[in-house]
Amino acid sequence: MQLLAWTIIGALLGLAVGSAIATLVIRWPAGRTMGGRSACDHCATPLRAVDLVPLVSFAVNRGGGWSCLNPIDRLHPAIELAAAAVGASALLVLPGIAGLSLAAGGLLLLTLAALDAETLWLPDRLVLPLALLGIADAALFHPEQLEVRLIGMVAGFVLLESVRRLYRRLRGREGMGGGDPKLFGALGAWLGWPALPAVLILAGGAGLAWVLVRRLRGRDVPVELPLGSLMALGAWPLMLLGAAEIGIGRS
Repeated sequence: MQLLAWTIIGALLGLAVGSAIATLVIRWPAGRTMGGRSACDHCATPLRAVDLVPLVSFAVNRGGGWSCLNPIDRLHPAIELAAAAVGASALLVLPGIAGLSLAAGGLLLLTLAALDAETLWLPDRLVLPLALLGIADAALFHPEQLEVRLIGMVAGFVLLESVRRLYRRLRGREGMGGGDPKLFGALGAWLGWPALPAVLILAGGAGLAWVLVRRLRGRDVPVELPLGSLMALGAWPLMLLGAAEIGIGRS
């Protein structure tokens, strides 16, 4: 029952934060403010209390705004559901305060993945806190991992940054965004250096699967792929697996 309670807490926490993440992903790249009272993205009508409940307003209004009935951006329910899954899975494998720390890292990673998927943008203002939170998580809850995580943070950044610069020098153009090495370093701060090759392998597999699905559906494949999103997709299961091993070791 205690494990179920923590899982529910994680899901509710994820839903609440996911609503803010979705709003940030939609508004920040467009230069819109996050402050002030929440309002409809189409007609700017202030939202009622029921419209602020994650997923509820989308279901009640059948995907439309309550005032102008214009369709709500599908990013809202998608990100809210993903955030609920992140929170629930984090507290399921590692109940307690350490699990809340893992959930916070997962939700930051989700925000970056969504921004990269939508805009190919990995802002430093989110990547740096993700890295620092990973090191703080190790120092507070898993001190035995601190050294490998510090090495992972440095090695992850240096590795991809070296590849990025080498490609630019040889080809005379950018082949990778400047945020990708920073994110890889942040993932190293959570996973440690031994897990970094697995992140790249899983990211590559996810990218190939995505390309294959698009081709089978007769859709064009973009020239630029969101490497940050793919790395996040590969890293989160590894973060959960590591947390589960920690939880088993302590039980």
